[in-house]
Amino acid sequence: MPGNGLWRTKSIEQSISDTDEPGTRLRKDLTAWDLTVFGVAVVIGAGIFTLTASTAGNLAGPSVSLAFVLAAIACALAALCYAEFASTVPVAGSAYTFSYATFGEFAAWIIGWDLVLEFAVGAAAVAKGWSQYLQTVLGQAGLDVRTTTSVAGLDVDWGSLLLIAVLTVLLAVGTKLSSRVSAVITAVKVAVVLLVVIVGIGYVKMANYSPYIPPAETGSAAHQGLEQSLFSLLTGFSGSTYGVMGLLAAASLVFFAFIGFDVVATTAEETKDPQRAVPRGILGSLAIVTVLYVAVSLVITGMLPYTELKTQPDGSRATLATAFSANGVDWAATVISVGALAGLTTVVMVLMLGQSRVLFAMSRDGLLPRGLARTGRHGTPFRITLVIGVLVAIAAGFFPAGKLEEMVNVGTLFAFILVSAGVLVLRKTRPDLPRGFRVPLVPVVPVLAILACLWLMLNLTALTWVRFLVWMALGVVVYFAYGRRHSLLGKRGATAVPVVKEDEVP
Repeated sequence: MPGNGLWRTKSIEQSISDTDEPGTRLRKDLTAWDLTVFGVAVVIGAGIFTLTASTAGNLAGPSVSLAFVLAAIACALAALCYAEFASTVPVAGSAYTFSYATFGEFAAWIIGWDLVLEFAVGAAAVAKGWSQYLQTVLGQAGLDVRTTTSVAGLDVDWGSLLLIAVLTVLLAVGTKLSSRVSAVITAVKVAVVLLVVIVGIGYVKMANYSPYIPPAETGSAAHQGLEQSLFSLLTGFSGSTYGVMGLLAAASLVFFAFIGFDVVATTAEETKDPQRAVPRGILGSLAIVTVLYVAVSLVITGMLPYTELKTQPDGSRATLATAFSANGVDWAATVISVGALAGLTTVVMVLMLGQSRVLFAMSRDGLLPRGLARTGRHGTPFRITLVIGVLVAIAAGFFPAGKLEEMVNVGTLFAFILVSAGVLVLRKTRPDLPRGFRVPLVPVVPVLAILACLWLMLNLTALTWVRFLVWMALGVVVYFAYGRRHSLLGKRGATAVPVVKEDEVP
């Protein structure tokens, strides 16, 4: 049947019309300021307190500040594409919704499934980190309390469970309330970051910046087989410590610190003036966090020689506290722990918010059970919010976190590539659409965004790619078992044609 085609697309007009469907209508409460706060809230997490120092010591030396700039440029290219799409299609779902309008239903499902890696898996992993920081802060306050306890022989992380329970209630009660809480906590962690920068400047020694890009060293033999980057596996090139290649490898790693700004696009449907507010929220939050990241990286590498920031033989990684302790500023460890705790709180909350909006859009389209898309009296998809809360709580409370950073990275970069390509497709197929924001220099900017994201993906380990492909294969099975047969678009009898064909109408 034509209506069952994998490439059937959902028109922009239909997507916008569905936002007024009774029973699944989201409340429009958010402003550009709210979106900027969400963006800063989710991007500034523990990474700024931990990732900067270890990356400088192990990969880039003082040039880690340039690595942040390179990663920010890659993000900015993708952010411009997100801004155009979100201002053109102000509908919940972000990359999922955008792909449905350009590449068709199957690609939309794949990207929605892919976003689970970024949002739900990321939220679970960060919640585990929050629990560990809570234990540290309690210990610094003189309370010897473990946030993990044993129940019937099973380790239960009650710290993670407590955090997720509180955040689930907040998100179910209302997005505006979540924004206000996020704004307060975000103000705290930004203040901590600024305090670290201001105090640290007094201990900076210019000699520590030389050489800015240390001479290249032979790559470690520890990373072999599937544990090495896909680029190394394909080319046999292993020199990725210091030098220019070390700088590029560092940019791929610190990219993790920027993940989350795309969550802003998932809230477009709840924004009062999405054509103007969403682009401002996306680009504004990215600009703010880039300045903060570069400032912190300059301070940390100026306070201590990069050779003293290497990971120790026992596996312990350098943090901001390492540099402050070496300079006799021991109280900084407490401040940094409090800042990290506040930072992780909002990261988990906004990741859960983004996940709920993606699944909400998929449920409203029938690719997941439609009953999940019902909204309550607070104008939020409370059923999906509760389901996500339970799933994230189970993952964070009862399972070890593991190394999930790269899994989150590969999912995000894949989404960035599809959105960037989608801008090119939609410019050709629907040039008539009103766009609140337009990407400059098309097709140059979207093509550069795609190439930058592909390069970053190649620097992830081959094992990460294997896991990613297994996860996506599972998603294909779920789509054919449920989503394809229950698709609302399929029931409406949509025409199945690839949208890349200009002479055919989807």
